[in-house]
Amino acid sequence: MELLKWSNQDMVATITIERPPANALSSSLLKELSAVLDEIEANDEIRVVLLHGEGRFFSAGADIKEFTTIETGEDFSKLSIYGQVLFERMETFSKPIIAAIHGAALGGGLELAMGCHFRLVAENAKLGLPELQLGLIPGFAGTQRLPRLVGTAKAAEMLFTSDPVTGLEAVQLGLANHAYPESELLENAYKMAKKIAKKSPISLKATIDLLNYSKSEKYYEGVKKEAELFGNVFVSEDGKEGISAFIEKREPKFRGK
Repeated sequence: MELLKWSNQDMVATITIERPPANALSSSLLKELSAVLDEIEANDEIRVVLLHGEGRFFSAGADIKEFTTIETGEDFSKLSIYGQVLFERMETFSKPIIAAIHGAALGGGLELAMGCHFRLVAENAKLGLPELQLGLIPGFAGTQRLPRLVGTAKAAEMLFTSDPVTGLEAVQLGLANHAYPESELLENAYKMAKKIAKKSPISLKATIDLLNYSKSEKYYEGVKKEAELFGNVFVSEDGKEGISAFIEKREPKFRGK
């Protein structure tokens, strides 16, 4: 593992994202995360998973530089589907997965956090989906999970403006469960993880299965459509302009093409 580390203590596995400075979600990081989940799933001594980021951020988004190496809309859609399938696996994982978010969870980073069963945040953390600022759209089921958590109108505002919310606001909106001072986040996250780890793994798995029944068929249709449009938007002139502007650190000029 180059981009993640993980350990197991007191029936709680800790997965740490280690890809400074932004802990950006490259496709290789997503593959490592999938491999770690394979190991955790097979280990009966682990009952709860805690996911957090090393350094200044939880994860500040997808790897935009990697996007410049992808050429076709079809390949963008494939990347989107890979992330969607992985985060769906997390949401239906047999053991509870808790995200502990400090610094920022933006774009793909927030989509990763929304794939966990719930989120604990630092009060001053920033959470948002700023993809439209780059002339792009979320591609890891963010357009479907965010409205489920905060409601359609607030999700629309967050997506249209690209403005993030703070950890405290995230709790008020239902995007996170609890907010703590940043220095107390992990301590409180472990406290909750250990409380959950005392439960029967059989009843936990059954409850996760049942919680996932609350998703409608429309949700899966939306996820599928998101991957298709993710590819279309990326190969548009505006999509290319947004990525160039991001890398060149300038304001994009969108022309609607």
